[in-house]
Order: sequence, then structure tokens, then C-alpha cells
Amino acid sequence: MGATKPAKKRKSAPRRRTSNAPRELGNVKWFNASKGFGFITRDSGDDVFVHFRSIQGEGHRVLKDGQRVEFSVSQGDKGLQADDVAAAQD
Repeated sequence: MGATKPAKKRKSAPRRRTSNAPRELGNVKWFNASKGFGFITRDSGDDVFVHFRSIQGEGHRVLKDGQRVEFSVSQGDKGLQADDVAAAQD
């Protein structure tokens, strides 16, 4: 049997907006970096769940409590969730 080459690790491209949904503004209510999720308090409604995979950027993506963010909202399996989350531009 021949030797098997290890699989190459793919470098992910920068995350880009994947939706034309309206953008909203809010503040990070809390974010648990070790678990990779938290909640955002929306300016226009109920709090929404946020997962680290929904944060724009590369590498270890986290949010800081109280951070001002912009995002779109979609319906997830367990309720509303934030997508394409980025730091708000002042």
C-alpha cells in the first residue's frame, strides 16, 4: 500500500455578506468566547442569538460585551439569529 498524504488545510476566504436582508444595529448583550455564542440586543426589537460563525472575519472571531454591531436577522431552528455580524461604523 502507498503512503497517504495528509490533507491540506484550506484557508478560508474573508467572510462576506451572504444576504440582502436589511441591516440592523444593536449592542452585544453578552458573548461567551469559549463556547462561541451569545446574544445581541437589537435597537429595533427582541434580542437575537449570535454564533461565532456569523461574525465577519478570519481566525478566532469574538465579540465584546457592549460592542456596537451591525447585522442582518434570520429565522433559525431555535428562533431569531444574527447573520453577517460586523462592528458598526460610527
